[in-house]
Amino acid sequence: MNPLLARLHPYPFERWRELTQDIVPAPGLAPISLGIGEPRHATPALIEEALVKALPGLSRYPSTLGEPALREAIAGWVQRRYGVTLDPARQVIPVTGSREALFAFAQTVIDPTKPGATVVCPNPFYQIYEGAALLAGAQTAFVASDPARGFAADWDAVDEATWARTQLLYVCSPGNPTGAVMPLAEWQRLFELSDRHGFVIASDECYSEIWFGDEADPARGAPLGGLQAAMRLGRDDFRNLVMFTSLSKRSNVPGLRSGFVAGDTALLKAFLLYRTYHGSAMGPLVQAASIAAWGDEAHVRANQALYRAKFDAVLPLLQPVLDVQRPDAAFYLWAAVPGGDEIAYARGLLAQYNVAVLPGRLLARDVGGRNPGAGRIRMALVAPLADCVEAARRIAAYTLTYRPTSREPL
Repeated sequence: MNPLLARLHPYPFERWRELTQDIVPAPGLAPISLGIGEPRHATPALIEEALVKALPGLSRYPSTLGEPALREAIAGWVQRRYGVTLDPARQVIPVTGSREALFAFAQTVIDPTKPGATVVCPNPFYQIYEGAALLAGAQTAFVASDPARGFAADWDAVDEATWARTQLLYVCSPGNPTGAVMPLAEWQRLFELSDRHGFVIASDECYSEIWFGDEADPARGAPLGGLQAAMRLGRDDFRNLVMFTSLSKRSNVPGLRSGFVAGDTALLKAFLLYRTYHGSAMGPLVQAASIAAWGDEAHVRANQALYRAKFDAVLPLLQPVLDVQRPDAAFYLWAAVPGGDEIAYARGLLAQYNVAVLPGRLLARDVGGRNPGAGRIRMALVAPLADCVEAARRIAAYTLTYRPTSREPL
């Protein structure tokens, strides 16, 4: 067996199941889950239709690089969305969802033979980053988000010795679980660090199309992307930068497993070589459905409106009892709980009101005796509007009678 597997931590949802296996939720209340960030809105008909029409494509092997039509559709979307021009032949690779690509990318760029090979991750974070780093033979360094600065990562807290060992930096904007969007000044700081120390930046942007701008002007408020930031700063070669995104959240097709990576030509050439052996080519049916999805924005605007309605309905119910704010983007609420023991709070909520949320410390790591996820819960507003409102009412009722204890479940 690969000894590196022993370094992996249990996935947050597996850990939460362990911590709640003794709980019997209130039988008189229908279960509502705000725990898993799985989109549940209906898949647009145009995507389903394209998938069905492409059925004859099952008779041939797909190319790892994908069909030119798909890469051109992706490049066209990037141009419309970010004002960034890409070469579809060299700067775009379709992937089977951003999750597998984020993991595989580390296996491509990490050189474990160099002493102290390090991958830097935000904290809290998407656990794939850590698993990818550990299985690539690297060590991890975590950068806590700062609530006082809108949950921006405190990159200045990383010392020069750590940056000097860093080979890969994962960033997530809009962030999971905070929903924070990185401004241009933060990107500039990271580019300067990358230039100084030579590390690669992997920009996870899978929540980029769930934001809450002006309905009369949909272009306002759209989150800044990594490639877009690079262009604005005169880095049109996207040196040491690769963005990752997918259709899962944007187009409500998590089961399609479709996304793309784009950026630095040299990095993508190496990544394509890895993927050729990895066997991760996107199937012809998925490619056809993806072309349809990337070419349409009407369903994306409708999706944004659904999430906007949920935040508009839920926040007035929660804000009188919890420290919680509307995020910059994404579909999560990152709320502080009374007393600071979010695990005890979440266990009680499940037992008494049959509402599932995810304790924040399960999404983060202890660094220097502190866990930046402690005292907070993540709520994914993915359920139907009526369920989200009902969950918010139950959470408000529970919080009003909740009495913190000193018991520590971990």
